Parts: sequence; C-alpha cells; structure tokens
Amino acid sequence: MISSKFQSFYLPGCSSILLLFLIFSSSCVSNKKLLYLQDLDTGQQTTPYSSKIFPYEEEKYRLQNYDIVEITIKTPSEELNKTFSIISGEQSNMNMNMGPNGGDLFYLNGYTLDEEGMVEIPLLGKLRIVGLTLDEAKDLIGSKVQKYVPDNNYFIRVRLGGIRFSALGEFNAPGKVTILQNRVTIFEALASAGDMTTIAKRDEVILLRQYPDGSQIHRINLNDRNLLNSEFYFIKPNDVIYAEPLKVRELGAGTNFIQSLALITSTVSTIALILTIVK
Repeated sequence: MISSKFQSFYLPGCSSILLLFLIFSSSCVSNKKLLYLQDLDTGQQTTPYSSKIFPYEEEKYRLQNYDIVEITIKTPSEELNKTFSIISGEQSNMNMNMGPNGGDLFYLNGYTLDEEGMVEIPLLGKLRIVGLTLDEAKDLIGSKVQKYVPDNNYFIRVRLGGIRFSALGEFNAPGKVTILQNRVTIFEALASAGDMTTIAKRDEVILLRQYPDGSQIHRINLNDRNLLNSEFYFIKPNDVIYAEPLKVRELGAGTNFIQSLALITSTVSTIALILTIVK
C-alpha cells in the first residue's frame, strides 16, 4: 500500500510526466509539414533527378471589373498616335524614375475597368472588355481602330498591369504585392512574400479567387507535387493567399527540438522546485 507521503509525490509526478509528453509530442514541427512538392502518392518526400513532366493546366484569364490593363496603339500617323496615347512625354519621363514600384506606373497610366467593365480609349470611346481574354480584348479594339487606319496597318498590345495579389497570415513579409510579369506561379508569390513561417499550415492553404460572377474559396496543399499540374499552380490577379497557423501556435510551444528541449527543461525545473517546496 502506497503511503500518503509517497502518493502525494507520485500523483503530481505522473501528471508532470504526462504534461511533458504532451508538450513534447505536439510542439515540434516535423519536416514532413515543411517540405514543398512531396510525392505523397508513393509516400516519398523527394525523388532525386526526377524526369516526370507535370503538364500545365492553365486557364486563360478573363478581365474583371477594376482590373488595370495597358493598351498600346501604334499607327503610321503621328497625329493618331498622340490621340491614342494617354501619356505625355513629361509624364513618361517622370514614370521612368519611379524606381522599383512599377505597379504605380500602371495605376497612373493604365486603363482601369470601371464597375461596368468598360474602358474609355481616346477617339474610340467606351469599350466593354470585362469577361474577355487579353487576345479577345485586342481583337475588339482592333475592330474599332480599323475605322481610322486603312489596310489594317496598325499595332495593338493589351496586357495586364502586373499580377497583384495579397498574402495574409503566416508569411514572413505579408501584405499586398505586385509582380510585373504576365504569369506568376504560387511559389513565386510565396517568395515575394518572404516565404511562409515555420508554423504555417502548408497542407491547407486558403486561396480566395475572384471570378466574374463572384468570389470562391479554394484549399490547396503545397506539400503535394501534384499541385504543379493543377489550375492553382499559377495565381491570378486579385488572388488572396491566406496561411493559417499550426496548432503549435496555440500551445505556445517551441517549433523545433532545441526550443522544445528548452521549454521542457524549464518546465521540469519549475515542477521540481514546486515539489521540493511542497515536500
């Protein structure tokens, strides 16, 4: 039969050991949760020198309200070129000196689709281009320019004013980001936001995507290499990427072995001191 003195020590000791076990087992973040593009189908984390090709499943982007596009129209007529252009020589020189914040350049000098999806181009008037791809918008503008330029002797370029997206949650540099490219992968987006923190939930990232008829929430797994041939491998303008934290953040425990060991050592010392005082 256990004496009352030993029993009073035994019960807190068991509770302490159980508490330490729970902290240790739930505090460390394993590499499996941190590695991108794992081969989850075979259970392998990496396949060195893999020659497998992941075909793109890229859907052409369709313009939406409040998108910013660059529209360039060039003709043999200098007078028409000046009419079509909305950038004066002075403004152009000023924008050349704007530095790395190139997104501002497109905001000041590009065409913004209004709430009805219209853009107003000098001489051509208002054109509704919402819901069109860039090539379709180019064809529409070309059909209007033909009235002023004979023999289709003109050049038209329509492109997005960069890819704008927002990175929220467990990122090292969260915020709104603009990348001056026509196509951006989700990993380029993560790199622009400073990559995810150690406690970010990589297997269930929330992607809020805008569509012409509304918004939709998608959940993607960055640990799975099959992401390479999914429709979410390339981000789209106005995407919102939200990284949720792991449970370890709620516990306030360490994220690696050293931090967990330090936490356990401190906890053991505290419990030992309390037991000594009680004894």
